[in-house]
Amino acid sequence: MEISERTKGLGTENAFVVLAEVNKLLREGKDIVSFCIGQPDFDAPQSAKDAAINAINNHKSGYTASAGIPELRKAAAEYLSRSRKISVSPDSIVIAGGGKPFIAMAILSVTDFGKGHEVIYPNPGYPIYEAQINSSGAVPVPLFLKESHKYNFDIEELKQKLNDNTRLLILNSPQNPTGGVLSKEELEKIAEVLKDYPKVWVYSDEVYSEFCYDAPFESIAAVPGMQERTIIVDCVSKSFAMTGWRVGYCSNEELAPHITKWVTNIESCANHPAQWAAIGALTGAWDDVKMMKKEFHARRDLIVSGLNEIPGFRCLSPGGAFYIWPNVTEACRLIGAKDSEEFRSRLLNEMGVAVLADQHFGPHVEGEGQHIRFSYAASQNTIREGLKRIKDFMEKNTK
Repeated sequence: MEISERTKGLGTENAFVVLAEVNKLLREGKDIVSFCIGQPDFDAPQSAKDAAINAINNHKSGYTASAGIPELRKAAAEYLSRSRKISVSPDSIVIAGGGKPFIAMAILSVTDFGKGHEVIYPNPGYPIYEAQINSSGAVPVPLFLKESHKYNFDIEELKQKLNDNTRLLILNSPQNPTGGVLSKEELEKIAEVLKDYPKVWVYSDEVYSEFCYDAPFESIAAVPGMQERTIIVDCVSKSFAMTGWRVGYCSNEELAPHITKWVTNIESCANHPAQWAAIGALTGAWDDVKMMKKEFHARRDLIVSGLNEIPGFRCLSPGGAFYIWPNVTEACRLIGAKDSEEFRSRLLNEMGVAVLADQHFGPHVEGEGQHIRFSYAASQNTIREGLKRIKDFMEKNTK
Protein backbone atom coordinates (compact mmCIF):
# COMPACT_ATOMS: atom_id res chain seq x y z
CA MET A 1 0.00 0.00 0.00
CA GLU A 2 1.11 3.56 -0.69
CA ILE A 3 2.18 6.00 2.03
CA SER A 4 1.88 9.72 1.35
CA GLU A 5 5.02 11.71 0.64
CA ARG A 6 3.90 14.13 3.36
CA THR A 7 3.98 11.32 5.92
CA LYS A 8 7.21 9.78 4.71
CA GLY A 9 8.91 13.16 4.93
CA LEU A 10 7.48 14.08 8.33
CA GLY A 11 10.13 14.97 10.88
CA THR A 12 10.08 13.83 14.48
CA GLU A 13 11.19 14.85 17.94
CA ASN A 14 14.55 13.16 18.17
CA ALA A 15 14.64 13.31 21.95
CA PHE A 16 12.17 10.44 21.89
CA VAL A 17 14.32 8.54 19.38
CA VAL A 18 17.31 8.78 21.72
CA LEU A 19 15.06 7.93 24.67
CA ALA A 20 14.15 4.65 22.95
CA GLU A 21 17.87 3.94 22.60
CA VAL A 22 18.38 4.75 26.28
CA ASN A 23 15.46 2.54 27.34
CA LYS A 24 16.88 -0.37 25.33
CA LEU A 25 20.18 -0.06 27.20
CA LEU A 26 18.32 0.15 30.52
CA ARG A 27 16.43 -3.07 29.69
CA GLU A 28 19.80 -4.67 29.04
CA GLY A 29 20.85 -3.74 32.55
CA LYS A 30 23.09 -0.79 31.68
CA ASP A 31 23.52 2.04 34.19
CA ILE A 32 22.45 5.23 32.39
CA VAL A 33 22.56 8.84 33.52
CA SER A 34 20.09 10.63 31.27
CA PHE A 35 20.04 14.28 30.28
CA CYS A 36 18.07 13.81 27.07
CA ILE A 37 14.41 14.51 27.86
CA GLY A 38 13.02 17.96 28.62
CA GLN A 39 10.64 16.90 31.34
CA PRO A 40 10.64 18.32 34.88
CA ASP A 41 11.50 15.62 37.39
CA PHE A 42 8.92 16.87 39.89
CA ASP A 43 5.40 15.74 40.70
CA ALA A 44 2.31 17.56 39.49
CA PRO A 45 0.95 20.03 42.08
CA GLN A 46 -1.50 18.64 44.62
CA SER A 47 -3.95 21.39 43.67
CA ALA A 48 -4.00 20.05 40.11
CA LYS A 49 -4.46 16.44 41.19
CA ASP A 50 -7.23 17.34 43.61
CA ALA A 51 -9.03 19.37 40.93
CA ALA A 52 -8.85 16.46 38.47
CA ILE A 53 -10.15 13.96 41.02
CA ASN A 54 -12.97 16.30 41.97
CA ALA A 55 -13.88 16.75 38.29
CA ILE A 56 -13.98 12.99 37.72
CA ASN A 57 -16.07 12.40 40.85
CA ASN A 58 -18.50 15.10 39.71
CA HIS A 59 -19.03 13.58 36.26
CA LYS A 60 -17.02 16.22 34.41
CA SER A 61 -15.76 13.76 31.84
CA GLY A 62 -17.75 14.46 28.68
CA TYR A 63 -17.00 16.63 25.68
CA THR A 64 -16.36 20.32 26.29
CA ALA A 65 -16.61 23.22 23.88
CA SER A 66 -13.71 22.98 21.44
CA ALA A 67 -12.22 26.24 22.72
CA GLY A 68 -12.16 24.82 26.26
CA ILE A 69 -14.23 25.18 29.39
CA PRO A 70 -15.00 28.82 30.29
CA GLU A 71 -13.39 28.50 33.72
CA LEU A 72 -10.02 27.52 32.24
CA ARG A 73 -10.16 30.13 29.50
CA LYS A 74 -10.76 32.72 32.23
CA ALA A 75 -7.93 31.39 34.43
CA ALA A 76 -5.52 31.34 31.47
CA ALA A 77 -6.51 34.88 30.45
CA GLU A 78 -5.96 36.16 33.99
CA TYR A 79 -2.57 34.45 34.19
CA LEU A 80 -1.39 35.79 30.82
CA SER A 81 -2.65 39.28 31.68
CA ARG A 82 -0.74 39.25 34.95
CA SER A 83 2.48 37.64 33.75
CA ARG A 84 2.75 39.38 30.35
CA LYS A 85 1.54 42.76 31.61
CA ILE A 86 -1.14 43.01 28.93
CA SER A 87 -4.93 42.73 28.85
CA VAL A 88 -6.03 39.28 27.66
CA SER A 89 -9.68 38.43 27.11
CA PRO A 90 -11.00 34.91 27.81
CA ASP A 91 -12.56 35.08 24.33
CA SER A 92 -9.04 35.16 22.86
CA ILE A 93 -8.07 31.91 24.62
CA VAL A 94 -8.17 28.46 23.00
CA ILE A 95 -7.38 25.28 24.92
CA ALA A 96 -5.78 22.24 23.24
CA GLY A 97 -4.10 18.96 24.12
CA GLY A 98 -0.80 20.55 25.15
CA GLY A 99 1.15 23.40 23.60
CA LYS A 100 2.44 21.38 20.63
CA PRO A 101 -0.84 21.21 18.60
CA PHE A 102 -0.84 25.00 18.29
CA ILE A 103 2.30 24.85 16.13
CA ALA A 104 0.43 23.08 13.33
CA MET A 105 -2.83 24.93 13.93
CA ALA A 106 -1.17 28.34 13.75
CA ILE A 107 0.76 27.51 10.57
CA LEU A 108 -2.40 26.09 8.95
CA SER A 109 -4.34 29.19 9.97
CA VAL A 110 -2.03 31.75 8.36
CA THR A 111 -0.44 29.98 5.34
CA ASP A 112 -1.83 28.34 2.23
CA PHE A 113 -0.53 25.16 0.64
CA GLY A 114 1.46 25.65 -2.54
CA LYS A 115 1.42 29.47 -2.54
CA GLY A 116 5.02 29.90 -1.44
CA HIS A 117 4.09 31.29 1.96
CA GLU A 118 7.15 31.30 4.20
CA VAL A 119 7.57 30.60 7.89
CA ILE A 120 10.72 31.80 9.64
CA TYR A 121 11.76 29.59 12.55
CA PRO A 122 14.75 29.35 14.93
CA ASN A 123 17.59 26.96 14.13
CA PRO A 124 18.78 25.19 16.22
CA GLY A 125 15.22 24.88 17.48
CA TYR A 126 12.41 22.64 18.53
CA PRO A 127 12.29 20.15 15.61
CA ILE A 128 8.50 20.12 15.37
CA TYR A 129 8.57 23.68 13.98
CA GLU A 130 10.30 22.62 10.78
CA ALA A 131 8.35 19.36 10.57
CA GLN A 132 5.00 21.12 10.71
CA ILE A 133 6.03 23.87 8.30
CA ASN A 134 6.96 21.23 5.74
CA SER A 135 3.88 19.08 6.29
CA SER A 136 1.58 22.10 5.89
CA GLY A 137 3.02 22.92 2.49
CA ALA A 138 4.60 26.18 3.61
CA VAL A 139 8.26 27.08 3.02
CA PRO A 140 10.63 26.73 6.01
CA VAL A 141 13.15 29.55 6.44
CA PRO A 142 15.69 28.93 9.23
CA LEU A 143 16.85 31.85 11.35
CA PHE A 144 20.20 30.92 12.82
CA LEU A 145 20.91 31.20 16.54
CA LYS A 146 24.58 31.84 17.19
CA GLU A 147 26.92 31.51 20.13
CA SER A 148 28.30 34.99 19.47
CA HIS A 149 24.79 36.36 20.08
CA LYS A 150 24.29 34.28 23.25
CA TYR A 151 22.31 31.86 21.08
CA ASN A 152 19.96 34.50 19.75
CA PHE A 153 19.79 35.60 16.12
CA ASP A 154 21.19 38.61 14.30
CA ILE A 155 18.45 41.20 13.70
CA GLU A 156 20.07 42.01 10.33
CA GLU A 157 19.63 38.40 9.26
CA LEU A 158 15.95 38.61 10.18
CA LYS A 159 15.63 41.70 7.97
CA GLN A 160 17.21 39.82 5.07
CA LYS A 161 14.85 36.87 5.38
CA LEU A 162 11.59 38.79 5.64
CA ASN A 163 9.77 39.36 2.35
CA ASP A 164 6.29 39.65 0.86
CA ASN A 165 5.83 35.85 1.09
CA THR A 166 6.55 35.69 4.82
CA ARG A 167 3.45 34.86 6.81
CA LEU A 168 4.74 33.73 10.22
CA LEU A 169 7.75 34.33 12.46
CA ILE A 170 8.24 31.73 15.19
CA LEU A 171 9.94 32.95 18.36
CA ASN A 172 10.80 30.69 21.28
CA SER A 173 11.98 32.36 24.49
CA PRO A 174 13.27 30.89 26.75
CA GLN A 175 14.53 28.63 24.01
CA ASN A 176 14.83 24.90 23.45
CA PRO A 177 17.58 23.66 22.97
CA THR A 178 19.92 26.52 23.91
CA GLY A 179 18.24 28.13 26.92
CA GLY A 180 18.62 31.51 25.22
CA VAL A 181 16.28 34.32 26.27
CA LEU A 182 15.15 37.30 24.20
CA SER A 183 15.51 40.57 26.10
CA LYS A 184 13.01 43.41 26.06
CA GLU A 185 15.38 45.42 23.86
CA GLU A 186 15.72 42.57 21.36
CA LEU A 187 11.95 42.10 21.22
CA GLU A 188 11.48 45.82 20.58
CA LYS A 189 13.94 45.63 17.68
CA ILE A 190 12.06 42.67 16.20
CA ALA A 191 8.78 44.58 16.52
CA GLU A 192 10.30 47.59 14.79
CA VAL A 193 11.45 45.44 11.85
CA LEU A 194 8.01 43.84 11.54
CA LYS A 195 6.32 47.23 11.08
CA ASP A 196 7.26 47.02 7.40
CA TYR A 197 5.62 43.59 7.07
CA PRO A 198 1.99 43.86 8.23
CA LYS A 199 1.08 40.40 6.87
CA VAL A 200 3.49 38.61 9.22
CA TRP A 201 2.06 36.98 12.32
CA VAL A 202 4.26 36.06 15.29
CA TYR A 203 4.04 32.69 16.98
CA SER A 204 5.51 33.28 20.45
CA ASP A 205 6.30 29.93 22.10
CA GLU A 206 6.50 30.85 25.78
CA VAL A 207 6.18 27.44 27.45
CA TYR A 208 9.34 28.03 29.55
CA SER A 209 8.31 31.53 30.62
CA GLU A 210 8.37 30.71 34.34
CA PHE A 211 12.01 29.65 34.18
CA CYS A 212 14.03 32.82 33.61
CA TYR A 213 16.99 33.18 35.97
CA ASP A 214 18.90 36.36 35.22
CA ALA A 215 16.13 38.79 34.24
CA PRO A 216 12.32 38.84 34.24
CA PHE A 217 10.54 37.13 31.38
CA GLU A 218 9.50 39.42 28.53
CA SER A 219 6.88 38.68 25.85
CA ILE A 220 6.82 40.32 22.44
CA ALA A 221 3.06 40.66 22.93
CA ALA A 222 3.79 43.39 25.50
CA VAL A 223 5.54 45.56 22.92
CA PRO A 224 3.06 48.25 21.75
CA GLY A 225 1.24 47.17 18.61
CA MET A 226 2.31 43.51 18.81
CA GLN A 227 -0.38 41.77 20.85
CA GLU A 228 -2.87 41.90 17.97
CA ARG A 229 -0.52 40.00 15.65
CA THR A 230 1.02 37.66 18.22
CA ILE A 231 -0.14 34.11 18.97
CA ILE A 232 0.91 33.62 22.59
CA VAL A 233 1.37 29.94 23.46
CA ASP A 234 1.88 28.45 26.91
CA CYS A 235 0.90 25.27 28.71
CA VAL A 236 0.97 23.55 32.10
CA SER A 237 3.52 20.94 30.96
CA LYS A 238 6.74 22.67 31.97
CA SER A 239 5.73 25.27 34.56
CA PHE A 240 3.74 22.78 36.64
CA ALA A 241 5.51 19.49 35.78
CA MET A 242 2.34 18.27 34.04
CA THR A 243 3.73 17.05 30.71
CA GLY A 244 1.44 14.03 30.49
CA TRP A 245 -1.73 15.91 31.34
CA ARG A 246 -1.66 17.50 27.87
CA VAL A 247 -3.21 20.92 28.40
CA GLY A 248 -2.02 24.03 26.58
CA TYR A 249 -3.51 27.40 25.78
CA CYS A 250 -2.98 30.09 23.18
CA SER A 251 -4.21 33.65 22.90
CA ASN A 252 -4.99 35.80 19.88
CA GLU A 253 -8.24 37.71 19.52
CA GLU A 254 -8.54 37.45 15.74
CA LEU A 255 -7.27 33.91 15.28
CA ALA A 256 -9.05 32.27 18.24
CA PRO A 257 -12.21 31.32 16.28
CA HIS A 258 -10.12 29.88 13.44
CA ILE A 259 -7.80 27.89 15.70
CA THR A 260 -10.90 26.64 17.52
CA LYS A 261 -12.12 25.18 14.22
CA TRP A 262 -8.85 23.29 13.90
CA VAL A 263 -9.31 21.93 17.44
CA THR A 264 -12.80 20.77 16.45
CA ASN A 265 -11.46 19.04 13.36
CA ILE A 266 -8.42 17.42 14.96
CA GLU A 267 -9.21 16.58 18.59
CA SER A 268 -12.76 17.81 19.38
CA CYS A 269 -11.57 19.24 22.68
CA ALA A 270 -8.84 18.90 25.27
CA ASN A 271 -9.17 16.28 28.00
CA HIS A 272 -12.03 17.43 30.23
CA PRO A 273 -10.75 16.42 33.72
CA ALA A 274 -7.26 17.65 32.76
CA GLN A 275 -8.70 21.08 31.99
CA TRP A 276 -9.94 21.27 35.58
CA ALA A 277 -6.51 20.13 36.74
CA ALA A 278 -5.00 23.03 34.81
CA ILE A 279 -7.32 25.42 36.64
CA GLY A 280 -6.12 23.93 39.92
CA ALA A 281 -2.53 24.55 38.85
CA LEU A 282 -3.02 28.09 37.54
CA THR A 283 -5.02 29.24 40.56
CA GLY A 284 -3.23 27.48 43.37
CA ALA A 285 0.21 26.00 42.69
CA TRP A 286 2.64 28.90 42.54
CA ASP A 287 4.72 27.77 45.52
CA ASP A 288 5.50 24.63 43.49
CA VAL A 289 6.57 26.74 40.52
CA LYS A 290 8.82 28.93 42.68
CA MET A 291 10.41 25.82 44.19
CA MET A 292 11.13 24.35 40.76
CA LYS A 293 12.57 27.60 39.47
CA LYS A 294 14.92 27.89 42.45
CA GLU A 295 16.09 24.29 42.00
CA PHE A 296 16.57 24.60 38.23
CA HIS A 297 18.59 27.77 38.81
CA ALA A 298 20.92 25.90 41.18
CA ARG A 299 21.22 23.00 38.74
CA ARG A 300 22.06 25.34 35.88
CA ASP A 301 24.91 26.89 37.82
CA LEU A 302 26.17 23.45 38.87
CA ILE A 303 26.23 21.89 35.40
CA VAL A 304 27.58 24.96 33.60
CA SER A 305 30.48 25.41 36.02
CA GLY A 306 31.18 21.67 36.01
CA LEU A 307 31.30 21.35 32.23
CA ASN A 308 33.50 24.41 31.84
CA GLU A 309 36.08 22.68 34.04
CA ILE A 310 36.30 19.72 31.62
CA PRO A 311 38.87 20.09 28.81
CA GLY A 312 37.22 20.52 25.41
CA PHE A 313 33.94 21.98 26.69
CA ARG A 314 32.84 25.60 26.37
CA CYS A 315 29.45 26.31 27.90
CA LEU A 316 27.58 29.61 28.08
CA SER A 317 25.25 30.10 31.03
CA PRO A 318 21.73 30.16 29.55
CA GLY A 319 19.17 32.67 30.77
CA GLY A 320 16.22 30.31 30.98
CA ALA A 321 14.45 26.97 30.45
CA PHE A 322 16.34 23.89 31.71
CA TYR A 323 18.75 23.21 28.86
CA ILE A 324 22.39 23.93 28.14
CA TRP A 325 24.06 23.86 24.74
CA PRO A 326 27.82 23.43 25.25
CA ASN A 327 30.25 23.76 22.38
CA VAL A 328 32.14 20.45 22.09
CA THR A 329 34.15 21.19 18.95
CA GLU A 330 37.44 20.90 20.86
CA ALA A 331 36.20 17.87 22.81
CA CYS A 332 35.46 16.10 19.52
CA ARG A 333 38.96 16.91 18.30
CA LEU A 334 40.58 15.69 21.50
CA ILE A 335 38.97 12.24 21.35
CA GLY A 336 38.91 11.88 17.56
CA ALA A 337 35.13 12.08 17.12
CA LYS A 338 34.12 13.36 13.68
CA ASP A 339 31.13 15.31 14.99
CA SER A 340 28.76 15.81 17.91
CA GLU A 341 26.62 12.81 16.95
CA GLU A 342 29.59 10.44 17.20
CA PHE A 343 30.56 12.16 20.46
CA ARG A 344 27.01 11.69 21.81
CA SER A 345 26.87 8.05 20.78
CA ARG A 346 30.22 7.22 22.35
CA LEU A 347 29.33 9.05 25.54
CA LEU A 348 26.17 6.96 25.83
CA ASN A 349 27.64 3.59 24.95
CA GLU A 350 30.99 3.92 26.71
CA MET A 351 30.02 5.90 29.80
CA GLY A 352 26.23 5.61 30.08
CA VAL A 353 25.59 9.35 29.74
CA ALA A 354 22.63 10.25 27.52
CA VAL A 355 22.52 13.64 25.77
CA LEU A 356 21.32 14.90 22.37
CA ALA A 357 23.42 16.12 19.44
CA ASP A 358 22.97 19.40 17.59
CA GLN A 359 21.74 17.59 14.47
CA HIS A 360 18.62 16.64 16.45
CA PHE A 361 17.58 20.31 16.37
CA GLY A 362 17.88 21.25 12.73
CA PRO A 363 20.47 21.68 10.00
CA HIS A 364 23.98 22.42 11.18
CA VAL A 365 24.68 26.14 11.47
CA GLU A 366 27.74 26.94 9.38
CA GLY A 367 30.70 28.16 11.40
CA GLU A 368 29.13 27.33 14.76
CA GLY A 369 31.11 24.16 15.50
CA GLN A 370 29.73 21.12 17.32
CA HIS A 371 27.21 21.19 20.18
CA ILE A 372 25.27 18.80 22.38
CA ARG A 373 22.20 19.45 24.50
CA PHE A 374 21.79 18.62 28.16
CA SER A 375 18.44 18.81 29.92
CA TYR A 376 19.17 19.53 33.56
CA ALA A 377 15.74 18.29 34.60
CA ALA A 378 17.69 15.87 36.76
CA SER A 379 18.76 15.95 40.40
CA GLN A 380 21.96 17.64 41.50
CA ASN A 381 23.38 14.25 42.47
CA THR A 382 22.60 12.97 38.98
CA ILE A 383 24.33 16.02 37.49
CA ARG A 384 27.42 15.42 39.64
CA GLU A 385 27.56 11.77 38.57
CA GLY A 386 27.16 12.75 34.92
CA LEU A 387 29.96 15.32 35.19
CA LYS A 388 32.25 12.74 36.77
CA ARG A 389 31.59 10.26 33.96
CA ILE A 390 32.15 12.88 31.26
CA LYS A 391 35.44 13.93 32.86
CA ASP A 392 36.55 10.29 33.02
CA PHE A 393 35.48 9.82 29.40
CA MET A 394 37.61 12.73 28.24
CA GLU A 395 40.62 11.62 30.29
CA LYS A 396 40.45 8.05 28.94
CA ASN A 397 39.96 9.00 25.30
CA THR A 398 42.01 12.17 24.75
CA LYS A 399 44.59 11.37 22.09
